[in-house]
This record gives sequence, C-alpha cells and structure tokens, in this order.
Amino acid sequence: MNELSCDIGIGGMTCATCATRVERALGKVLGVQSVSVNLATESARVMWDASLLLSGGLDQPGLQARLRRAVREAGYEPLAADHFELPPTGAWAGFAPVAIGLLLCTPLVLPMLAEAFGQHVMLPALWQFLLATPVQFILGARFYKAGWQALLAGSGNMDLLVALGTTAGWALSVWLWLSAPTGAMVHLYFEGSAVVITLVLLGKWLEVRAKRQATDAIRALHALRPERARVLGVDGEMEIPIDELLVADRVVVLPGERFAADGVVLEGQTQVDESMLTGEPLPVSKSVNDVVTGGSINGEGRVVVHVRAIGTATVLANIIRWVEDAQAAKAPIQRLVDQVSAVFVPVVLVLAVCTLGGWWWTGHSVAVSLIHAVAVLVIACPCALGLATPAAIMAGTGVAAKFGILIKDAQALEVAHRVDTVAFDKTGTLTVGQPRLLHGDTLSDRCLTWAASLQRGSEHPLAHAVLQAANDKGLLLYAPTDVRAVPGYGSEGTVDGRVLLLGSLRWMAVLQVPEGPWCAQAASLQDQGATVSVLVERTAQGLLAHAVLAFGDEPKPGVQAALAQLRERGLRLVMISGDNLGAAHAMAARLGLRPDEVHANVMPADKAALVRQLQHNAKGRSHVVAFVGDGINDAPALASADVGLAMANVRVHGQGGGTDVAMNAAGITLMRGDVALVAGALDISARTVAKIRQNLFWAFAYNAAGIPLAALGYLSPVVAGAAMALSSVSVMTNALLLKRWQP
Repeated sequence: MNELSCDIGIGGMTCATCATRVERALGKVLGVQSVSVNLATESARVMWDASLLLSGGLDQPGLQARLRRAVREAGYEPLAADHFELPPTGAWAGFAPVAIGLLLCTPLVLPMLAEAFGQHVMLPALWQFLLATPVQFILGARFYKAGWQALLAGSGNMDLLVALGTTAGWALSVWLWLSAPTGAMVHLYFEGSAVVITLVLLGKWLEVRAKRQATDAIRALHALRPERARVLGVDGEMEIPIDELLVADRVVVLPGERFAADGVVLEGQTQVDESMLTGEPLPVSKSVNDVVTGGSINGEGRVVVHVRAIGTATVLANIIRWVEDAQAAKAPIQRLVDQVSAVFVPVVLVLAVCTLGGWWWTGHSVAVSLIHAVAVLVIACPCALGLATPAAIMAGTGVAAKFGILIKDAQALEVAHRVDTVAFDKTGTLTVGQPRLLHGDTLSDRCLTWAASLQRGSEHPLAHAVLQAANDKGLLLYAPTDVRAVPGYGSEGTVDGRVLLLGSLRWMAVLQVPEGPWCAQAASLQDQGATVSVLVERTAQGLLAHAVLAFGDEPKPGVQAALAQLRERGLRLVMISGDNLGAAHAMAARLGLRPDEVHANVMPADKAALVRQLQHNAKGRSHVVAFVGDGINDAPALASADVGLAMANVRVHGQGGGTDVAMNAAGITLMRGDVALVAGALDISARTVAKIRQNLFWAFAYNAAGIPLAALGYLSPVVAGAAMALSSVSVMTNALLLKRWQP
C-alpha cells in the first residue's frame, strides 16, 4: 500500500482525552490509515492511503484541508506543523493572564492567610464577587469554550472538569450571598474558584515553557541551517538565499561560517566542527575531495565546495526528519494511557455526583457537599497522564541526538533497554573497514592489474584495497566489461579479453576450481588471520587460478574497551562475519571476544536468519537481540533484529548508498562509527523508559490518591487546583532531567 504522511499542529489540547478526541476525528477522514497525536508537541502525524486518495478524486492539498477542517470541527485550532519549532518569544511570554489572575486573587486569599495568624477578617461579598467574576469568566473563558466543544463532541476533557468545578463554586457563592439575610456574615467560596483557575493557568504556562525546553533539540537543528550561501560564478562571488542553491553550484565558505549544503571540497583545506552531526567534539581535517556536511562549522581555512545535495536530500534534513518522526511517534506503552483516558472523564463526573450525593445524604449542607464534589472535579484533571510518555520521549530523543545517537522509532527506544544480546557485523562496524592488500609488493603486476581492473567501480572495501595497491604501483588499468557482482562470493567480468573471477575461497569450492599450489598458500594465509580471495580465469580448458590475494583489517580504536563495557552490563556479544573461520577468530582475539561468540562464513543473505536464530535459541528461551551493522548487506539483519543500530559514517547523499540503506532499515542510527555509542543507545533507552514509568506511576498515583481524599473532604478546591497544576509541571520537569544525560 502506498502511504503518505503529513503533520498538523493542533492548538487547544489540554489533556490525554483531548488527544484521543482529535485522533478519533482525524481517523474518520476518508483515506486516513492511522493517526498519532502527541500532546507534548501539540501535533498529529497522519498517514493516508495515496491510491485511495487518487481514486477518490482528491489531491493532497485537498486532503490536508479536510484534516484541518476535522481538527476545527472537533473543537481545536489547526496550526502550522512547526509551531513549536519557532524561536521562543521570551521567558515571560504568555504570562499576562496568569499575572492578572494572581493580582485579582491576592485580596481574596489574604483573609485566609490572616486567619492562620488568628486574625479574622473578611472582604465584603460584593468585593469578592467583583474580584472573582473577571477571573471566572474572562480569564477562564478558554475552559468554557473548550469544555463546550467537548460536550458537543459527546466527550469530556480537562477543561470541562475545570469549568464545571469552578462554575459550581462560583454559582454556590452567588446563591449563598443573595439568599443570606441582610447583614448576615456568610462564608463564600469565590476565592476557591478564582484561585483554581489562576493555578491551572499558571500550570499550563509552566507546561508550555517546559515543552519549549523539550523541543530545544529540534530548534537547535533547524538553527544549524544558514540562511544564505556565497556562490562562485563567472562574475565572482554572489550571496543568494539558501533556498536558491542548486546541485553542482560552487560555494565559498569562509572561516567560522556554516556549510550551506552537503558537498565535496574543491579548493583549500580546513578543520570542520561536525559535533552537531556526530557528537564528536574534536574538529575533523578536510582537504580536496573530502566530504563536508551542511550545518557543520568551517574552521580556519577558506574552502570552495562543490554542492552534491540540497534541501530535503541533505544529511541535516534527514537528521531533523528522523528526530521529528521519533518525537511524533507514539510509544507502545502509550496505548494503556489512551485506554484509560477514553473513560477517565466520564468516570470522574460520576464520582463527583456520587460525592455530592454522599455528603448530602449523610446530613451535610448542599454547600459543603458541592464544595467536596468540586474538589473531586478539579483534582482529577488528566493533564499529567497525557504528558507522561511524550514528554519523556521528546527529552530522551533530543539529548540522544545531541551526542550522535538518532532514535528514529519510539518502539526501538522502548525495546532497547530490554536487549540481552548484541550482534555485530565485523567489517566496518568493529573494524576500520578499510582493509589493505597484504604482500601486494610480491604480487605480479599482471595479476594486480587484472584484479584492480575487474574491481573498478566496486564499492566493496576489498575492492578499494586492490585499487589502492594498483594505484600505489602506478599501474595502468583496463576498462572491464560484462562485470557482475555475485553477492557473498565476489565478482566476475571480462578484462583485456579474459574472463576473470575474483572472490572468496567459499566461491572457489562451489566452482570446484582445480587444486594446486595456491591451496596451501591460501590455507597458510588464513591461519595467520588474513581474509583470502583468489583470482581465477575461465578458460576453454576450465578454471585456472592465477593468484591468491590476502587482506588485513584493523580494529577500530577503543572497540575492545567498548565491548568490555557491554559485557559488564551482562550482555551476550556475538560477531557475525563473512570471513573464513581463521580470519574471524584472529580478529575476535584482538577484539577480546571468545571463540564461541564468533559466527564465520556467514553469507549476507543468512545474517537475518542468524539474528532470528539468536532470538530463539535451542533451549527455547527467547532473547531480545540488537544488531549493529553499517552496509547494504546488513539491512535485512537490521530489520529482523528487535533493535537495529546502523553505524553511519556520515556521507553526502548519493555517495554512501550502502550506509543509507542500513540507516533506513534501522530504528537507531549512530552518527559516528564508535562502538561505545551502542552502550549509550541502550542506556538512554533505559533511562527514558524509566522516566516514562515514573511519570505514569505518579500520574496514576496522584489521581488514585487525590480523588478519594477530595471525595472524603480532606482537600479543598484550592489545594486540589494547586496539586493538579503541580502534577503536570512535575511530569514535565522529571522528563527534562533527561537533558542532563551523557553517554
């Protein structure tokens, strides 16, 4: 099915019930397949069936218009999808209604404070009315509007509970005031309703500030994109808006400036700060033919860059999209919250009615009974419930991106902390991935020329090693024809009129190449830990072996310590390699891995099957497996694992196709080839899930404890309002503690 997606900003949502109602409204639009509403980012991610869209005669803008109309008819305000990514307008933006409410409530609260010191004073009823009424109906108008929309939609939300509770307290005070005998002093409850509304407004304002902090990661990424670029043309340098930049343009980047797009250095050399991409604080040297990435910062040198990718095709654009996708996604644990919030408000209304009836039935006055019912309505507002999960996910994915760990899938984030087995691809993941040809100086120039000519155009690391060796010798290569890659084995083609094959010993066995002196040489090199390939010619008399090529690779710096750290966490480690057993075991020994942790001679197509085998061992025990890889042949295994982690050596779009495929197949991308980030990814998952559980526990516990206390008369509406506001702020604050995390 061909699916398309779009994001819609939604204004006016206040609790988990609101998010559920918006999801239900958007889900009814023709062609919509799924909807995920995020209360913390106040946005919705909508997926729809493109084929159904076309058959229905509706274009994409038309569908988006219907989606926005559905949001409005549900009682909310459709906004731009990036409304939370805009720069903040100031630390005190939006505080004016709260300040007015505090100003009007202070005279109402002062008599209560004075009573605590033995001073019995009371404002005249008219003054109380004049102070409380503007708070109730002007500052509190938003609650009436949203609550009314919820009633029209046949559901309830936080605004409805606040509106009902405070209106009941205000109306009761007016009734007691007007029905009291002339000159009588009657206890009124104006201060309760006014203070509750002011405290809720204060809580929502603090919540918005916290949300802005949680979305700092997205805003910081957007800020990395410069607005203008200095293009080098026939008439010299010319500044243009970055949106007018084209592929193949030559862009001048001065010291201290950000690169406007992905490209390759044509002139100059410099140091580049790529920490925004990889989390690596040290600058990286760049010279002619080196790749640079848009958004990174140029060091001390002036360089000219040939643009290779612009707009949404750049690495920075992909990073932003992945972080946005993760923050827009709904974690599986959120389903429990959705199920609870769907029935929460109706249940609370029933409990409030029962509280009113219970207190009145036990002989208390209508006023006392109504105040306790109001306290139940106020304290039960499900704000914290809806913020618990998305707030933690936003903070966790944001801080992880800062250190080069891109979590693209909320499900991967939730599952990663349960991983007990980590499987690694060897080449390019545990090793440098740049093998060199061993003993290349002893190989005849003729055989090296044939092998290098056959490998022209190949992206395989072993092919690069052969080409580098031929280049070092200054050999003149032939143009190969009829070249075909044989996955997992090698390549075959015609060079200088000869049909040549270059591949693994496993392929030689399948082809039944006649044995000869090359067999002993290959076996000896294997025993020394080398990766061995054989150059064979297909002749009229059969296959003829010409030369044995041995390759060696080096472990990545720090990989042994990183693996030891993972082992200390109690994880089972596995290395998967297509190399022969001798070469794989030799590298495993250098990495600190045991022989029983090595799987050698594994074909690319068999990696996914091996991952599934690791997930369900012979004893019938299930394991949660993470697979770490970096190449196109790792994509099936990355997709098959419970959690796929792609090692991304940051490259220009179109220059690292294998890495691109691996990154798209994985739920988590590590933006630099550091195995230590694997432990970091598992750790931030564990900490984020812990925050989600803490938030949900306190949200549920707060309501489970608060509602009975309010129903039994131990909480006044003012205390209930303060507790409700505090619960939302505490959930956001707890989630924001994740921003202090470091891998």
